Amino acid sequence: MYQAGPKKVTLGRFSYWHLMTVVLVVFVLGACDVNRSVAPDHIRIAIASDPSTLNPMTASDGYAHMVNNYVFDTLIDQDKDTLAYIPALAERWEISDDKKIYTFYLRKDVTWHDGQPFTAEDVVYSYNDVFMNPEFNAPALKSYYQDVKRVYKVDEYTVRFEYDKVYFRGLIMCGAFPIVPKHIVSPYKDFDASPFSRHPVGTGPYQFKEWVTNGHIVLERNEAYWGPKPAIRVIEFKVVSDTAIGLQILKKGELDVMGLTTIQWARQTSSQKFADMFHVLKYPSTGYSYIGWNNKHPIFQDPRVRQAMTQLLNRKKINEKINFGLGEIVTGPFFVGSKQYDSTIEPHEYNIAQAKALLKAAGWRDSDGDGILDKEGKRFSFTYLFPSGSKFAERVGTIYKEALQRVGIEMNMSRLEWAAFLDKLYNRDFDVVTLACTMPFEADPYQVWDMSQANIKSSSNYISYVNVEASKLMREAREEFDEEKRNVKYRLFHKIIHEEQPYTFLYNQPNIIAVSKRFGNVKTHPAGLELREWTVRNR
Repeated sequence: MYQAGPKKVTLGRFSYWHLMTVVLVVFVLGACDVNRSVAPDHIRIAIASDPSTLNPMTASDGYAHMVNNYVFDTLIDQDKDTLAYIPALAERWEISDDKKIYTFYLRKDVTWHDGQPFTAEDVVYSYNDVFMNPEFNAPALKSYYQDVKRVYKVDEYTVRFEYDKVYFRGLIMCGAFPIVPKHIVSPYKDFDASPFSRHPVGTGPYQFKEWVTNGHIVLERNEAYWGPKPAIRVIEFKVVSDTAIGLQILKKGELDVMGLTTIQWARQTSSQKFADMFHVLKYPSTGYSYIGWNNKHPIFQDPRVRQAMTQLLNRKKINEKINFGLGEIVTGPFFVGSKQYDSTIEPHEYNIAQAKALLKAAGWRDSDGDGILDKEGKRFSFTYLFPSGSKFAERVGTIYKEALQRVGIEMNMSRLEWAAFLDKLYNRDFDVVTLACTMPFEADPYQVWDMSQANIKSSSNYISYVNVEASKLMREAREEFDEEKRNVKYRLFHKIIHEEQPYTFLYNQPNIIAVSKRFGNVKTHPAGLELREWTVRNR
């Protein structure tokens, strides 16, 4: 989950990660050895960090999904304009009248990148032998399939998913389930530790060539691809951990695609020279940034304290100062442009007096006169954890620290590299964390907010939020196929989250992407950018 003063580059194909409620990402792109001399059909894309893995089943960060989107296909795809689901590895599908059985009829002309045929065996093996293995650790992903009764092969090119109970996203989740090649993965007892995690083999339009840690990941066009072949032959994801350095490299012509921060967009890329070299695209994102309070931490168990913390952060001022007014303050856990989001809910206002009153009601006062609030002998002191690549998170934290100090709250700041940050996150070893999440246009918030996920290591409910009524609403909504009835439940859920403030919600911000004019037909769609349709121009 992440993004906010950002950015992860959103180049997009439909994939499993679009279906998750949240995907972890650092707020900024941000160095590596570069080579200005590349072939015209070679594109260089900046990413802020190496992926944690390229295993499509266990990857949870945006960088892995950016790469995997081109390496792996799924059973169904999504039209980039209408957002309707369309055939991919499955040429067609059927849904039973009771909406509990999904049957997919596979294409017969698909091969894995090593030339072996893709069949129903691969789908069934991926689900039954890998995913359902008790030792397979992917709680966030498993939460979407907990009601699947069985998955089996009808014949060599037909596979069926059967549910115990209806799920309104059943087609999407079955159709976008990550599939791995049985003939490559099955020899390894430990799937997570297999070479596949750093050398993936898929069925997608690009095949993996090379991964140099802290350097780059290179993909080459799959010349045996079953679908239309893209004009771009090589995709190189270059690790550029600092945004300022990244922009310098971009301007030198040594990068082709990079997400811009708001200050870069407003002040550093407005020259005619830059306009001559790059397309600059600004389009809506479906994510939001936030500060997450560890609900098991003694200080932040009380919703009054969490609301007070929100009211002590001047989000409007920060938006103007850091985001140049581009952000929209968010009040709940859905995409602001969706029907699930309750737009009638107003953000908690910046109000120091109200925040002090809430803290006092919760028992926090400076009883010993040392300038720091305390309660039952415990000082109001905590650590704000953020990923090292996020300048936005650092700037917000610096402003917040000063504001809290004025009311007697001590906030320390801790910056960690991405891998160490994720370790702290998944082990719940933090007080307060700041990130962002991205989500589909219509989300299922269950894996992030349901109380059943609160104590599961590596689940997305890493703040350990528990609310019985909120969980009841989410569970009922999952079984409701009537969109309006379902969204009534989600808006009630939104209201609970707003009142309890397990997150201090920050901003929904547009994606701002610079793309070299070496490439043509670069345009935005409701689903984002589509690199596969870009053309290659002569130098």
